[in-house]
Amino acid sequence: MKKVLAICTLFCLSLPALAAESYSVLFKTQGDFQYVRDSVESAIEGKGLKINHTNLIAGMLERTGKDLGMTKQILTNGEQFEFCSATISRAMMEADPHAIVMCPYIISIYTVPGDATVYVAYRKPITTSNPALKKALDDIEKLLTEIIQDALL
Repeated sequence: MKKVLAICTLFCLSLPALAAESYSVLFKTQGDFQYVRDSVESAIEGKGLKINHTNLIAGMLERTGKDLGMTKQILTNGEQFEFCSATISRAMMEADPHAIVMCPYIISIYTVPGDATVYVAYRKPITTSNPALKKALDDIEKLLTEIIQDALL
């Protein structure tokens, strides 16, 4: 029973996706950054997808901030995973070859100073009147949401 309650509590705390801005979908959870990061990585790989690159955003901001004379810490931790689904990307680019700019998909995991929340987010796909492209973009958004939900459960 305790396990069920813990899972339900985690589910309620973790899964509300907030459309923070029109350009992103944001999930919040409590916990250790490294654990959440590793869970997202495992969830991506669990879908049979290969991570092409990991961007170390917090380190880049700290390093370049010093070079620019800017000392404000923006992120305490921050990484992004870049990856694609061959199936969905193929359908997307068959619908519109210019949609190449939507690949790779990126999931960001980060924390901000003074906040114990771990944020997991992705960029919202564009809106389009092309029905085939809309379906592919909806499939991308579904995939990204499933990956994050799998990671946060």
